[in-house]
Amino acid sequence: MSFGSMPEQPETHRKLGAYLTLNCYNTNLIASLMFLTGTASNPMCQKFALNLGIKISWISWAIAAIVPGLVAFFVIPFVLYKIYPPELKKTGDAPQFAAQKLKEMGAISRNEWMMLLTFFILLFLWMTGDLFSIDATSTAFIGLVILLLTSVLTWDDVKAEKGAWDTIVWFSVLVMMASSLNELGFIGWFSDLIKNQIGGLSWQIAFPIIILVYFFSHYLFASATAHVAAMYAALLGVGISIGIPGLLLAFMLGFVGSLYGTLTHYGHGPAPVFFGSGYVDLKSWWIKGLITGLVMLFIYMVIGGLWLRLIGYF
Repeated sequence: MSFGSMPEQPETHRKLGAYLTLNCYNTNLIASLMFLTGTASNPMCQKFALNLGIKISWISWAIAAIVPGLVAFFVIPFVLYKIYPPELKKTGDAPQFAAQKLKEMGAISRNEWMMLLTFFILLFLWMTGDLFSIDATSTAFIGLVILLLTSVLTWDDVKAEKGAWDTIVWFSVLVMMASSLNELGFIGWFSDLIKNQIGGLSWQIAFPIIILVYFFSHYLFASATAHVAAMYAALLGVGISIGIPGLLLAFMLGFVGSLYGTLTHYGHGPAPVFFGSGYVDLKSWWIKGLITGLVMLFIYMVIGGLWLRLIGYF
Protein backbone atom coordinates (compact mmCIF):
# COMPACT_ATOMS: atom_id res chain seq x y z
CA MET A 1 0.00 0.00 0.00
CA SER A 2 2.95 2.27 0.59
CA PHE A 3 3.64 2.13 -3.16
CA GLY A 4 0.10 2.92 -4.28
CA SER A 5 -1.18 -0.63 -4.75
CA MET A 6 -4.51 -0.61 -2.90
CA PRO A 7 -6.80 -3.64 -2.34
CA GLU A 8 -9.95 -1.56 -2.80
CA GLN A 9 -8.70 -0.20 -6.16
CA PRO A 10 -8.54 -3.07 -8.72
CA GLU A 11 -6.69 -0.95 -11.26
CA THR A 12 -3.71 -0.73 -8.87
CA HIS A 13 -3.48 -4.45 -7.97
CA ARG A 14 -0.90 -5.32 -10.61
CA LYS A 15 1.25 -2.38 -9.62
CA LEU A 16 2.86 -4.42 -6.83
CA GLY A 17 0.28 -6.01 -4.52
CA ALA A 18 -0.72 -8.95 -6.75
CA TYR A 19 2.87 -10.07 -7.34
CA LEU A 20 3.78 -9.76 -3.67
CA THR A 21 0.67 -11.69 -2.61
CA LEU A 22 1.42 -14.72 -4.76
CA ASN A 23 5.14 -14.51 -4.06
CA CYS A 24 4.64 -14.39 -0.29
CA TYR A 25 2.12 -17.22 -0.37
CA ASN A 26 4.31 -19.52 -2.44
CA THR A 27 7.43 -18.89 -0.40
CA ASN A 28 5.34 -19.49 2.73
CA LEU A 29 4.52 -22.97 1.39
CA ILE A 30 8.19 -23.65 0.64
CA ALA A 31 9.20 -22.58 4.15
CA SER A 32 6.44 -24.73 5.65
CA LEU A 33 7.71 -27.91 4.04
CA MET A 34 11.37 -27.29 4.87
CA PHE A 35 10.87 -28.23 8.51
CA LEU A 36 8.96 -31.03 10.20
CA THR A 37 7.34 -28.48 12.49
CA GLY A 38 6.62 -26.03 9.66
CA THR A 39 2.95 -26.93 9.26
CA ALA A 40 0.41 -29.15 11.00
CA SER A 41 0.34 -31.84 8.32
CA ASN A 42 4.09 -32.56 8.47
CA PRO A 43 4.03 -34.34 11.86
CA MET A 44 1.08 -36.36 10.56
CA CYS A 45 3.29 -37.60 7.72
CA GLN A 46 5.94 -38.52 10.28
CA LYS A 47 3.41 -40.50 12.32
CA PHE A 48 1.94 -42.34 9.32
CA ALA A 49 5.41 -43.17 7.97
CA LEU A 50 6.40 -44.58 11.36
CA ASN A 51 3.31 -46.83 11.26
CA LEU A 52 4.84 -48.36 8.13
CA GLY A 53 8.27 -48.72 9.70
CA ILE A 54 9.86 -45.55 8.27
CA LYS A 55 11.46 -43.30 10.89
CA ILE A 56 11.70 -39.58 10.14
CA SER A 57 13.29 -37.13 12.58
CA TRP A 58 13.26 -33.34 12.61
CA ILE A 59 16.87 -33.21 11.46
CA SER A 60 16.48 -35.83 8.70
CA TRP A 61 13.47 -33.92 7.31
CA ALA A 62 15.42 -30.64 7.37
CA ILE A 63 18.40 -32.21 5.59
CA ALA A 64 16.16 -33.76 2.94
CA ALA A 65 14.32 -30.49 2.26
CA ILE A 66 17.16 -27.97 2.45
CA VAL A 67 18.55 -28.17 -1.10
CA PRO A 68 15.31 -28.28 -3.14
CA GLY A 69 13.86 -25.70 -0.73
CA LEU A 70 16.68 -23.22 -1.33
CA VAL A 71 16.44 -23.76 -5.09
CA ALA A 72 12.69 -23.14 -4.98
CA PHE A 73 13.20 -19.97 -2.90
CA PHE A 74 15.24 -18.48 -5.73
CA VAL A 75 13.34 -19.94 -8.71
CA ILE A 76 9.70 -19.28 -7.77
CA PRO A 77 9.96 -15.46 -7.35
CA PHE A 78 11.70 -15.36 -10.75
CA VAL A 79 8.98 -17.52 -12.36
CA LEU A 80 6.25 -15.31 -10.91
CA TYR A 81 8.11 -12.22 -12.08
CA LYS A 82 7.96 -13.63 -15.63
CA ILE A 83 4.36 -14.90 -15.67
CA TYR A 84 2.76 -12.29 -13.39
CA PRO A 85 5.10 -9.28 -13.36
CA PRO A 86 4.46 -6.22 -11.22
CA GLU A 87 4.04 -2.93 -13.02
CA LEU A 88 6.32 -1.24 -10.51
CA LYS A 89 9.81 -2.53 -11.32
CA LYS A 90 11.88 -0.40 -8.94
CA THR A 91 11.37 0.52 -5.29
CA GLY A 92 14.44 2.65 -4.71
CA ASP A 93 13.22 4.18 -1.46
CA ALA A 94 12.23 0.83 0.09
CA PRO A 95 15.41 0.54 2.26
CA GLN A 96 14.89 4.03 3.69
CA PHE A 97 11.21 3.31 4.31
CA ALA A 98 12.04 0.06 6.12
CA ALA A 99 14.73 1.77 8.19
CA GLN A 100 12.26 4.45 9.25
CA LYS A 101 9.72 1.84 10.34
CA LEU A 102 12.35 -0.02 12.36
CA LYS A 103 13.34 3.21 14.04
CA GLU A 104 9.71 3.88 14.96
CA MET A 105 9.47 0.43 16.56
CA GLY A 106 12.24 1.32 19.01
CA ALA A 107 14.65 -1.00 20.84
CA ILE A 108 13.97 -4.72 21.33
CA SER A 109 11.88 -5.23 24.43
CA ARG A 110 12.40 -7.73 27.24
CA ASN A 111 9.51 -9.88 26.01
CA GLU A 112 10.92 -9.93 22.50
CA TRP A 113 14.28 -11.13 23.82
CA MET A 114 12.52 -13.88 25.77
CA MET A 115 10.60 -14.91 22.67
CA LEU A 116 13.86 -15.09 20.70
CA LEU A 117 15.50 -17.19 23.44
CA THR A 118 12.52 -19.54 23.54
CA PHE A 119 12.68 -19.93 19.77
CA PHE A 120 16.31 -21.07 19.94
CA ILE A 121 15.50 -23.47 22.80
CA LEU A 122 12.72 -25.00 20.73
CA LEU A 123 14.94 -25.21 17.66
CA PHE A 124 17.64 -26.99 19.68
CA LEU A 125 15.17 -29.48 21.17
CA TRP A 126 13.53 -30.17 17.81
CA MET A 127 16.94 -30.92 16.32
CA THR A 128 18.20 -33.07 19.21
CA GLY A 129 14.91 -34.43 20.54
CA ASP A 130 15.74 -38.01 19.59
CA LEU A 131 18.81 -37.93 21.84
CA PHE A 132 16.74 -36.90 24.87
CA SER A 133 13.56 -38.82 23.95
CA ILE A 134 11.64 -35.55 23.63
CA ASP A 135 9.20 -35.47 20.72
CA ALA A 136 8.04 -32.39 18.80
CA THR A 137 4.80 -32.10 20.77
CA SER A 138 6.57 -32.13 24.15
CA THR A 139 9.01 -29.54 22.84
CA ALA A 140 6.14 -27.24 21.85
CA PHE A 141 4.66 -27.52 25.37
CA ILE A 142 8.06 -26.70 26.88
CA GLY A 143 8.11 -23.52 24.81
CA LEU A 144 4.59 -22.63 25.91
CA VAL A 145 5.51 -23.15 29.58
CA ILE A 146 8.55 -20.88 29.24
CA LEU A 147 6.48 -18.11 27.68
CA LEU A 148 3.82 -18.41 30.38
CA LEU A 149 6.28 -18.46 33.27
CA THR A 150 8.11 -15.40 31.93
CA SER A 151 4.80 -13.57 31.34
CA VAL A 152 5.50 -13.15 27.64
CA LEU A 153 2.10 -14.79 27.22
CA THR A 154 -0.82 -14.92 29.62
CA TRP A 155 -3.37 -17.71 29.85
CA ASP A 156 -5.91 -15.32 28.33
CA ASP A 157 -3.63 -15.02 25.30
CA VAL A 158 -3.56 -18.80 25.00
CA LYS A 159 -7.33 -19.13 25.31
CA ALA A 160 -7.84 -16.42 22.69
CA GLU A 161 -6.03 -18.46 20.02
CA LYS A 162 -9.21 -20.06 18.72
CA GLY A 163 -7.59 -21.14 15.46
CA ALA A 164 -4.87 -23.02 17.33
CA TRP A 165 -7.41 -24.84 19.50
CA ASP A 166 -9.39 -25.79 16.40
CA THR A 167 -6.20 -27.19 14.87
CA ILE A 168 -5.42 -29.27 17.97
CA VAL A 169 -8.91 -30.79 18.10
CA TRP A 170 -9.17 -31.61 14.40
CA PHE A 171 -5.55 -32.70 14.18
CA SER A 172 -6.00 -35.22 17.01
CA VAL A 173 -9.23 -36.58 15.52
CA LEU A 174 -7.72 -36.99 12.05
CA VAL A 175 -4.58 -38.68 13.35
CA MET A 176 -6.59 -41.12 15.46
CA MET A 177 -8.96 -41.82 12.57
CA ALA A 178 -6.13 -42.54 10.14
CA SER A 179 -4.32 -44.72 12.67
CA SER A 180 -7.51 -46.68 13.34
CA LEU A 181 -8.10 -47.18 9.62
CA ASN A 182 -4.60 -48.62 9.38
CA GLU A 183 -5.19 -50.96 12.33
CA LEU A 184 -8.51 -52.13 10.89
CA GLY A 185 -6.89 -52.98 7.58
CA PHE A 186 -8.39 -50.24 5.41
CA ILE A 187 -5.00 -48.83 4.37
CA GLY A 188 -3.79 -52.27 3.39
CA TRP A 189 -6.98 -52.95 1.41
CA PHE A 190 -6.82 -49.60 -0.38
CA SER A 191 -3.12 -50.11 -1.08
CA ASP A 192 -3.83 -53.50 -2.66
CA LEU A 193 -6.61 -51.95 -4.75
CA ILE A 194 -4.31 -49.33 -6.22
CA LYS A 195 -1.46 -51.81 -6.49
CA ASN A 196 -3.59 -53.96 -8.80
CA GLN A 197 -3.80 -51.00 -11.18
CA ILE A 198 -0.12 -50.06 -11.25
CA GLY A 199 1.49 -53.15 -9.75
CA GLY A 200 2.97 -54.27 -13.07
CA LEU A 201 4.96 -51.06 -13.49
CA SER A 202 8.54 -50.54 -12.43
CA TRP A 203 8.94 -48.36 -9.35
CA GLN A 204 10.66 -45.66 -11.43
CA ILE A 205 7.45 -45.26 -13.45
CA ALA A 206 5.04 -45.84 -10.57
CA PHE A 207 6.78 -43.22 -8.39
CA PRO A 208 5.89 -40.13 -10.49
CA ILE A 209 2.38 -41.51 -11.10
CA ILE A 210 1.73 -41.74 -7.36
CA ILE A 211 3.14 -38.25 -6.78
CA LEU A 212 1.07 -36.72 -9.59
CA VAL A 213 -2.12 -38.43 -8.39
CA TYR A 214 -1.50 -37.11 -4.89
CA PHE A 215 -0.69 -33.62 -6.17
CA PHE A 216 -3.67 -33.11 -8.50
CA SER A 217 -6.17 -34.77 -6.16
CA HIS A 218 -5.77 -31.74 -3.93
CA TYR A 219 -8.32 -29.92 -6.09
CA LEU A 220 -10.84 -32.06 -4.19
CA PHE A 221 -9.65 -30.99 -0.73
CA ALA A 222 -10.01 -27.76 1.19
CA SER A 223 -7.39 -28.71 3.78
CA ALA A 224 -3.86 -30.06 3.54
CA THR A 225 -4.36 -31.83 6.87
CA ALA A 226 -7.49 -33.62 5.65
CA HIS A 227 -5.74 -34.61 2.42
CA VAL A 228 -2.76 -36.05 4.27
CA ALA A 229 -5.06 -37.95 6.61
CA ALA A 230 -7.03 -39.38 3.70
CA MET A 231 -4.31 -40.38 1.25
CA TYR A 232 -0.74 -40.18 2.59
CA ALA A 233 -0.59 -43.54 4.36
CA ALA A 234 -2.44 -45.37 1.58
CA LEU A 235 -0.20 -44.04 -1.20
CA LEU A 236 2.92 -44.65 0.86
CA GLY A 237 1.81 -48.22 1.45
CA VAL A 238 1.15 -48.74 -2.26
CA GLY A 239 4.54 -47.36 -3.22
CA ILE A 240 6.44 -49.49 -0.74
CA SER A 241 4.58 -52.63 -1.84
CA ILE A 242 5.72 -52.19 -5.45
CA GLY A 243 9.32 -51.43 -4.58
CA ILE A 244 9.62 -47.64 -4.31
CA PRO A 245 12.27 -46.80 -1.69
CA GLY A 246 10.28 -46.04 1.45
CA LEU A 247 12.22 -43.00 2.65
CA LEU A 248 12.21 -41.40 -0.80
CA LEU A 249 8.45 -41.76 -1.14
CA ALA A 250 7.76 -40.74 2.46
CA PHE A 251 9.66 -37.49 2.02
CA MET A 252 8.25 -36.68 -1.41
CA LEU A 253 4.67 -37.26 -0.32
CA GLY A 254 5.43 -35.13 2.74
CA PHE A 255 6.80 -32.31 0.61
CA VAL A 256 3.83 -32.46 -1.77
CA GLY A 257 1.63 -32.06 1.32
CA SER A 258 2.61 -28.39 1.23
CA LEU A 259 3.34 -27.92 -2.47
CA TYR A 260 -0.18 -28.69 -3.63
CA GLY A 261 -1.43 -25.76 -1.57
CA THR A 262 -0.41 -23.48 -4.43
CA LEU A 263 -3.16 -24.88 -6.70
CA THR A 264 -6.24 -23.21 -5.24
CA HIS A 265 -7.29 -20.30 -3.08
CA TYR A 266 -8.51 -22.77 -0.43
CA GLY A 267 -5.71 -25.34 -0.68
CA HIS A 268 -3.72 -24.54 2.47
CA GLY A 269 -4.22 -22.77 5.76
CA PRO A 270 -2.84 -19.34 4.77
CA ALA A 271 -4.48 -19.37 1.32
CA PRO A 272 -7.81 -17.75 2.32
CA VAL A 273 -5.90 -15.02 4.17
CA PHE A 274 -3.75 -14.13 1.17
CA PHE A 275 -6.63 -14.47 -1.29
CA GLY A 276 -8.83 -12.43 1.01
CA SER A 277 -6.47 -9.47 0.67
CA GLY A 278 -8.19 -8.90 -2.68
CA TYR A 279 -5.10 -8.34 -4.81
CA VAL A 280 -5.36 -11.52 -6.93
CA ASP A 281 -8.51 -12.54 -8.81
CA LEU A 282 -9.70 -16.15 -8.79
CA LYS A 283 -8.71 -16.98 -12.38
CA SER A 284 -5.18 -15.63 -11.95
CA TRP A 285 -4.76 -17.49 -8.65
CA TRP A 286 -5.67 -20.86 -10.18
CA ILE A 287 -3.70 -20.44 -13.41
CA LYS A 288 -0.56 -19.03 -11.79
CA GLY A 289 -0.91 -21.53 -8.97
CA LEU A 290 -0.90 -24.44 -11.42
CA ILE A 291 2.23 -23.11 -13.13
CA THR A 292 4.18 -22.46 -9.93
CA GLY A 293 2.96 -25.77 -8.51
CA LEU A 294 4.30 -27.71 -11.50
CA VAL A 295 7.61 -25.84 -11.32
CA MET A 296 7.97 -26.66 -7.63
CA LEU A 297 6.98 -30.27 -8.25
CA PHE A 298 9.73 -30.52 -10.88
CA ILE A 299 12.29 -28.99 -8.51
CA TYR A 300 11.48 -31.36 -5.68
CA MET A 301 11.18 -34.51 -7.77
CA VAL A 302 14.29 -33.93 -9.88
CA ILE A 303 16.66 -31.85 -7.77
CA GLY A 304 15.20 -33.15 -4.51
CA GLY A 305 15.35 -36.75 -5.73
CA LEU A 306 19.00 -36.37 -6.80
CA TRP A 307 19.80 -34.76 -3.44
CA LEU A 308 18.20 -37.62 -1.49
CA ARG A 309 20.17 -40.08 -3.61
CA LEU A 310 23.40 -38.17 -2.99
CA ILE A 311 23.00 -38.18 0.80
CA GLY A 312 22.12 -41.88 0.81
CA TYR A 313 18.45 -41.71 1.76
CA PHE A 314 17.69 -44.38 -0.84
